[in-house]
Order: sequence, then C-alpha cells, then structure tokens
Amino acid sequence: MTYSSNATGILLAAGLGTRFDPSGIHNKLLATLPDGTPIVFQSARRLLSVVEQVVAVVRPGAEKLADVLNEAGCNVIFAIDAERGMGAALAAAVRATPEAEGWLVALGDMPWIEPRTMEAVARALDGGTSLVAPYYRDQRGHPVGFGQAHGEALGALDGDAGARSLITLNPVRRIEVDDPNILRDIDLPSDLQTQ
Repeated sequence: MTYSSNATGILLAAGLGTRFDPSGIHNKLLATLPDGTPIVFQSARRLLSVVEQVVAVVRPGAEKLADVLNEAGCNVIFAIDAERGMGAALAAAVRATPEAEGWLVALGDMPWIEPRTMEAVARALDGGTSLVAPYYRDQRGHPVGFGQAHGEALGALDGDAGARSLITLNPVRRIEVDDPNILRDIDLPSDLQTQ
C-alpha cells in the first residue's frame, strides 16, 4: 500500500447477479477471472490497496462468499435486508461503522479499477471533500467517496438506487481519470473474457 486513506472501505457484494446466472445457482462474484482469481477477491484487494479497513456486505447464506472476502482481508457483515437492494446493503455497512471518518464505496463486481484511481478518490476524500467520484469521458464511475457529513443519510438508505439520490442532490467533486474500468462491471459470463 503506497497510500493509506483515513476512510473506511465498503465493498457491496450482496446482489443476486441474476443476469450472470438466471438460475441463481452460481454466485457471479465467485466466478474467476482469466488468471483464476475470484472476481470479488480482486475487487476487495483493489479497495484494500488504499484503505486499511474494508467492510464487505453480503446477504445471509453467502458463507462461501464471506470466506473469500475474509481471506482477502475484509470484515464481512451479513445484511439481513440486502434483498431490498444496494441502498439497504450500503446503509447496513455505514451503520456498522459509525466511527468512520468517511467511506470509500466500491462494488464487488468491478475488479479492474486501477489502484491509482482508488487512491485519487481517497486522497480527495481525505482532503476534506464530502462527496467525490471518478469520471471517465464525462461518465461517473466507482468508487465513490462520502465524507462523515453524509453518514446519517447513508445509514437511512433503502431500495435498489444505492446512494444515487445523495449524488444527485449534492455537489460532487469530479476526479477525471484515464481508467475506463470505473464504468466496467461484470454482468454476464462473456464480460470475464475481455480485459
């Protein structure tokens, strides 16, 4: 780790991934990248490259996923209301970390975000920016940084919109990056083949 942020990392890993496997048998986050690394393990390690603590949110019953995340170095919480969506999962993580100085929020299905991008967002957050996100060619991506001032609103989120309403209603510091991976998630098995 070349830079260590004061923020707490949050890795959202509680989704169903039904586009990846409509049968629901295989958790897409446990699928492997071409080098054999589980998707979620790499996503966690990228986030851990700039923060000391990452809270990973999974749904109840996802013990194998929790084991992989623990192995990556995350603290795992099981969000009992995760089925209500990303907002509920994010709220659970924020409520579990009330002492955090800020939160760097990443998604479990985005394993290719460059560490330098994570660092740029974390540095802006640590520098006092209350809401920060990376942009690639005018499109907002992940991770998104939230200062302590947003803790109460984050802790009250619900539903599947995540923190979109907070981002829409508040000024966002834009970090322009040359990293298309801030927009690139894994939805389908074919997404694993291209790097």
